[in-house]
Amino acid sequence: MIKRRIIPLIAFLLLIVASPDARADAVKLGTIAPKGSPWHELMQDLSEAWKEASQGQYSLRIYPGGVAGDEADMVRKMRIGQLHAAALSGVGLHRIAPEIQALQLPMMYRGNDELDYVRARVGGSIEKIIEERGFKVLAWGDIGWVMFFTRKPVVHPDDMKPLKLFTSAGDTVVAEAYMDAGYQVVPLASTDIHTALQAGLIDVVQTTPVVALSFQWFGLAPHLTGVRWAPLVGAIVISNKVWDDIPSEFQTRLLALSRAAGARLQSSVRSLEAEAISVMQRHGLSFHPVPQELLPVWEERARLGYPALVGNHIPPELFREVEHHRNVYRQMNAVN
Repeated sequence: MIKRRIIPLIAFLLLIVASPDARADAVKLGTIAPKGSPWHELMQDLSEAWKEASQGQYSLRIYPGGVAGDEADMVRKMRIGQLHAAALSGVGLHRIAPEIQALQLPMMYRGNDELDYVRARVGGSIEKIIEERGFKVLAWGDIGWVMFFTRKPVVHPDDMKPLKLFTSAGDTVVAEAYMDAGYQVVPLASTDIHTALQAGLIDVVQTTPVVALSFQWFGLAPHLTGVRWAPLVGAIVISNKVWDDIPSEFQTRLLALSRAAGARLQSSVRSLEAEAISVMQRHGLSFHPVPQELLPVWEERARLGYPALVGNHIPPELFREVEHHRNVYRQMNAVN
């Protein structure tokens, strides 16, 4: 029952809402979420909501299960018009706006409250950047906190040095950040993670508990390090060209439906993180707590990778703004 609740949630994070119903100009929607999962019923419900709000003119057409490729492929296909919309995690969003990495800096935030405070102050700027790059953000949604799922136990950052870490293929800057922090990386498409774990090509997958459970990666990487490395954000995006073809009176309604759905999903995913870990533990996952005294060591190790990100993915002024808002939040809440 728990798994049936979690799979639709993560799948919905990976989906997009769109446009005209079964016509030549219908919007094509890409997602890496698998076909036939319970989430499909959820998306059908949202499709009905769009259809009702647009007087029958707009509903969802979904290309699930990585049929349209991984997130990098989907972004490329949207740019050339083969695909019109997609639901992307931060991994895919940075192909549009590398600046998104400012919200996903490792060990920058200690919890959702800090993340929400910062995003409320810089999210609008990032959304504007995405729009300038040709895409409309229909909704934001978190995918959860990235943690390390490993083939061998990891508690101290040095425990991970002999292991091979998955990084997203083509994301050379993030790979460089990990290497600067002292780690070995293996760039792969996200659709190849399961096979790579089986073959021993990688030993570490950085992902959220909900995703690890949904795609059963924890069975091949059965050790979980008890540190929240970074938040993984997501967004539902549609190409400006396609969005602009939708009449303005429908745009308002459909955007409101999307935003509301994203907010509901964010709340649900956050509440399920601990539950997902518990489910995986009952099925063989070993959880390795990180002592409080080691957290500064993890933070220091994370910051070794910042120079590769700041000035490449992240403009220095945006980094300073993020850090400033984070510090203000901590001062207001007496976080040392």
